[in-house]
Amino acid sequence: MAERMKGLLPLAIAITVVSFIYVELSLNFTFHWATSGDLGNGLSLPASFHFAIPAAFVSWGLFFLLGGDGAAARGVAIASFFGCLTALLMMVFVAATAGLPDFWAISLGVAVAGGVLVVLGGLGAWYVIPATFPAFACCVFWWIATGLDGWAEKGGGVGNSVQALAKPATAGAGAFGGVISTPYGWVAFNVFVTLLVGCLLGLVSSRLASVLTPKPATTPASDSPAR
Repeated sequence: MAERMKGLLPLAIAITVVSFIYVELSLNFTFHWATSGDLGNGLSLPASFHFAIPAAFVSWGLFFLLGGDGAAARGVAIASFFGCLTALLMMVFVAATAGLPDFWAISLGVAVAGGVLVVLGGLGAWYVIPATFPAFACCVFWWIATGLDGWAEKGGGVGNSVQALAKPATAGAGAFGGVISTPYGWVAFNVFVTLLVGCLLGLVSSRLASVLTPKPATTPASDSPAR
């Protein structure tokens, strides 16, 4: 066991370093750099485009699960596209049917989307069905966390401004009291971009781990026997 843990140290170090850089840059981008107004507490209101930070760790894990190479990155990227697109169509359906407090539209939309993701597996071996479900789930999770735009009245994306946050009637129901309330179209786009970032993190961490892994010592070639 100790030998196995020792062998994992280069990858562990690589993931530690890459994770720190990713989260630091993502949080600063979301709450300091690309923003829509000062919140008055040292942070700023995130713009409609921001990183759904947990999603990158999902695609990062899928990258290693599928082999940790270029083919794995392509497979996860394709699965992320289909998962996020299906989630977007589900949210459009929900927005066009029953809103709060009825859950049947969400339940039906998720059920149909799951079936569609499986059927699309007939497109070819390049379409990895199991990887599409985590991508879809990331979208649904972020949609819920940012206010269920299209289902909850005055939910995500409604009155997303510093002025609106001061008015409880228009603040939105998203996380942080509406601070990251997000229109559902942006939810799907943000999650998709973040999932692609996760693929890149996988490639970078894999390469860094390779660099950090000690190379086996080479034995000098013996001289040819005298004839």
